[in-house]
Amino acid sequence: MSPARRHRSSTFDGSTTSKRCSKSLEPDLVIHLAARVGGIGANMARPGDLYIDNLLMGTYVIDVARRRGTPKTVVLGTICSYPKFTPVPFNEDSLWTGYPEETNAPYGIAKLAQLTQIRANREQFGQSAIYLLPTNLYGPGDKFNPAVSHVIPALIKKAVDAKESGSDHIDVWGTGSASREFLYVDDAAAAIVLAAQHYDDAAPVNLGTNEEMPIRDLVTLICELGRLRRRGPMGHIQTRWSATTQGRPVTSPRPLSGSRRWSTSARGYDGPSTGTSKTVRKPKPGRSEASAI
Repeated sequence: MSPARRHRSSTFDGSTTSKRCSKSLEPDLVIHLAARVGGIGANMARPGDLYIDNLLMGTYVIDVARRRGTPKTVVLGTICSYPKFTPVPFNEDSLWTGYPEETNAPYGIAKLAQLTQIRANREQFGQSAIYLLPTNLYGPGDKFNPAVSHVIPALIKKAVDAKESGSDHIDVWGTGSASREFLYVDDAAAAIVLAAQHYDDAAPVNLGTNEEMPIRDLVTLICELGRLRRRGPMGHIQTRWSATTQGRPVTSPRPLSGSRRWSTSARGYDGPSTGTSKTVRKPKPGRSEASAI
C-alpha cells in the first residue's frame, strides 16, 4: 500500500477508528469535528472525495456513539449546506428549501445527511445528539495552503507573500463589496461547549456573531495588521479585484440568524480585528506546504 493510501485509510476509515476510540475511551460526550474540507478550489477539484469522506466519517461516528450508548453527541455541520438561494441572513428553517450552491453541494449535502441521521436516531432510539452550524471559522493553526484555505488565511498568505516578495499588489477574488460573518475559533469552541451542556433538541442551531464585515475592509485590516501600509493609493499595497479566477466562481456563505442561534455573547467574542490580529501574529510553519486535504 502506498504512503498516500495508508494516510487516507488511517485518517478516513470512520468505522474502524470510531469503534476503537469509543471502546478504549468510553466517552460520555462525543464532539464530531473531523472533516475533509477546503476552499472553493478544493471543492471544485475533489468533490467526490469531499462527499464520501465526510459522509462516512459522520455516519460512523454517530452510529458508534448510538450503539455504545454515549450520553451526548455533538455534530458540527456547515453553512455550505444552506440552499444557493436563501434569504439573508440564514435561518435554520431554510436548510431544506433548496439545493446548495453547486460548488459546495457535495460537501454540504454530505454534512446535512448527518442531521437527518441524528434526527432519525433520536426518534427511533432516543439518541441525545445535537447539530450545530458554525459560520466562517478562522484562527491560529488554520490552513494557509492556497489549494484548501478559506478567506481569512488565504488573504493573510497573500499579504505576507506580497510583503516578503516586495510586490506592490495582491490579487483577490470578487469586488470587495460582499460582506461575510466570521467566528474566531476560540469563540466557536466556547459556544460548542455551552451547547453541549445546555442544548438537547433535534432542531439544528446556527453558531455565529450576527455581525458582517465587507471583504474590502477585511483586506485592509489584514494589510494593516501585517504592516503592509506602504504602497499604492491610501498608502497601502494595492488590491486587484477579479470577479473570477481561472474560471472559478466567487461564492461564500452569508451571515447566519435564527431563533435558535447560540450566541457567543455569553463569553464575549473576539471580533474580526482582535481575532485576525491573533491569527496574523501566530507563527505559520509550512505556510505553503500545509497538507492540501
